[in-house]
Amino acid sequence: MQDNSMVLFDIQDLCKSFGELKVLEHISTRICQGEVVVIVGPSGSGKSTFLRSLNLLEEPTGGKILFEGRDITDPKCDINRHRQKIGMVFQHFHLFPHKTILENMTLAPMKLLKKSKQEAEAKAMQLLERVGLEEKANAYPSQLSGGQKQRIAIVRSLCMDPDVMLFDEPTSALDPEMVGEVLNVMSDLARGGMTMVIVTHEMGFAKEVGTRIMFIDEGHIKEENTPKEFFANPVNPRLKEFLSKVL
Repeated sequence: MQDNSMVLFDIQDLCKSFGELKVLEHISTRICQGEVVVIVGPSGSGKSTFLRSLNLLEEPTGGKILFEGRDITDPKCDINRHRQKIGMVFQHFHLFPHKTILENMTLAPMKLLKKSKQEAEAKAMQLLERVGLEEKANAYPSQLSGGQKQRIAIVRSLCMDPDVMLFDEPTSALDPEMVGEVLNVMSDLARGGMTMVIVTHEMGFAKEVGTRIMFIDEGHIKEENTPKEFFANPVNPRLKEFLSKVL
């Protein structure tokens, strides 16, 4: 990670508990502009909770998260304004079933960014073309495959011109043959310089696209490194055990 990069997220001593259960314990890290940070780890380790904390979908029970220099954990902070700059893609697609693909994509830019219908539609069509789905603009979500819906979910987030994209296991609900088409879109975004934080089980993708891999286990960052070092020379015993099972 370069010191002179612009820090988008500065996470300081982040903790999250659900009652007695401690899910995240004293996590501190920074995510800089242009990085592709891939988070891996066993199920139940706190990966998704960490990711969802970055836009306060999970409210931390301790610590601070600074996004573009502003403490978004401060109760006085207008989190919805900051969320406009943080794209989020989930396992499930969250498309409005009664709206066309084009309507799904233009709703937020028109409502939140006050873009004209013409401007929002032009941007949406440009993005649909980028992922090879321009012919689906007037289709409804029920007419699309899972892979197509997830590609739409990604470009719908891009319609808001976010500064960073968060992905929470975006391929885990897909049939195996549809995984590649979604990962290809994400690889294309990475090559274009989009800052991304990705929770995934796809180790080949992590190795190929990540600029930094982070291993979370039992609510702690146990190890983080470049993909080459992370996979070739793991240090943490728990990470070694994890990699022996997934590679």
